[in-house]
Amino acid sequence: MTRRAIPRPYEPSIFERRESVVRSYCRRLDLILDTAEGSVVRDVTGREYLDFVAGAGSLNYGHNDPDMRAALIAHLERRGISHSLDMFSSAKRAFLTAFESLVLLPRGMDHRVQFTGPTGANAVEAALKLARKVTGRTNVIAFTNGFHGVSQGALAATGNRHHRGGPEIPLYGVTRMPYDGYLGDGIDTAELLDRMLHDPSSGLDAPAAILLETVQGEGGLNVASPAWVRRIAELASTSGALLVVDDIQAGCGRTGTFFSFEPFGIVPDLVVLSKSISGYGLPMALLLIRPEYDVWLPGEHNGTFRGNVHAFVTARVALEKFWSTRDFAADVARRSNLLARRLAEAAALVPGATVKGRGMMCGIDVGSGAYAAAVVRRCFADGLMLETAGSYDQVVKVLPPLTTPHKLLDDGLDILLAATGAVASARETRSSSGLVTA
Repeated sequence: MTRRAIPRPYEPSIFERRESVVRSYCRRLDLILDTAEGSVVRDVTGREYLDFVAGAGSLNYGHNDPDMRAALIAHLERRGISHSLDMFSSAKRAFLTAFESLVLLPRGMDHRVQFTGPTGANAVEAALKLARKVTGRTNVIAFTNGFHGVSQGALAATGNRHHRGGPEIPLYGVTRMPYDGYLGDGIDTAELLDRMLHDPSSGLDAPAAILLETVQGEGGLNVASPAWVRRIAELASTSGALLVVDDIQAGCGRTGTFFSFEPFGIVPDLVVLSKSISGYGLPMALLLIRPEYDVWLPGEHNGTFRGNVHAFVTARVALEKFWSTRDFAADVARRSNLLARRLAEAAALVPGATVKGRGMMCGIDVGSGAYAAAVVRRCFADGLMLETAGSYDQVVKVLPPLTTPHKLLDDGLDILLAATGAVASARETRSSSGLVTA
């Protein structure tokens, strides 16, 4: 990798003059991106960075995969259709054929595929709307620290106070319950939910859906145990609710299997996919629906961009290239082991720090948002892009592309280890000097 001293790469007047102040990532990662390949991005000065943000999980296969790029260029050069509403197209047929044969059938899933608007929040909205239509109920059970999007319905199910404060109007229709481990190791929150569902005086209205992430990405890489997930699935069934798994960030191989819930032996009624489903970072979102619940009227839930044809092209290649055999999942498992081992080394440098997450959706909880931010800043200065997560942004979140070569993965983790050690040392020095630290 090419590393240089960091000059300020641009005069940001156009961004500060014309782009909304809602922008966020660019406030922490101060550069203008220009080109990218695999796990490496380059700014307009030519400086290279290892990208362990990966589009917040939208680039599981890295930047500019050559086979996806070639297929997309070929589609464009032959004047392949670029927009078709929800009409049939050869690109959609090819994607659905690959998705059926490589994802659904091998997992014994008979779900139908709904193409929603192009973001994960669009698909969550569709899932909640459909669950309410199917059951005739309005209440949705969601969990503490869950993140499902910032449009109105999805935001009601999202726990993050920063985002929930935006609408300035009440967010209805959701009952918040504690996620696995939220109340400590000694309390089974699935048992609590069971009791409330079956007590007619608990005040908990019968739910249309129970919505969960098996690994809470933005919520701080909280991991649900297999037993807890299976119990929640059972409670959904016995209460007449639809089980909805939000696999927007944890899916498409991020936790080691295509769906994050596969190791648990459950089959959700509805599954939400987005982020890396296109394979190339192109906008695309799906709602998978068990056939008996596919009760939409034609056009009842729609959107102009519910079929991104270019995303169909790259998504089909992604499935055929990475999911035709078990080799890719085995590679992810090996990288996951390396990631877990090196993160444990970094966590050992910070008193009380813990490694969180599953598969290649991991990070270090350092206990302080200021501490985590300092680690991320130091990593960025040394050529590694990371982000933070958690209630207080106290988790240094590590989301490398699943295809990151072992050498680059090690290089990036070397930077993280050094940065964690440097911040820990500086903190200790300030503490021993009697200075107040974050």
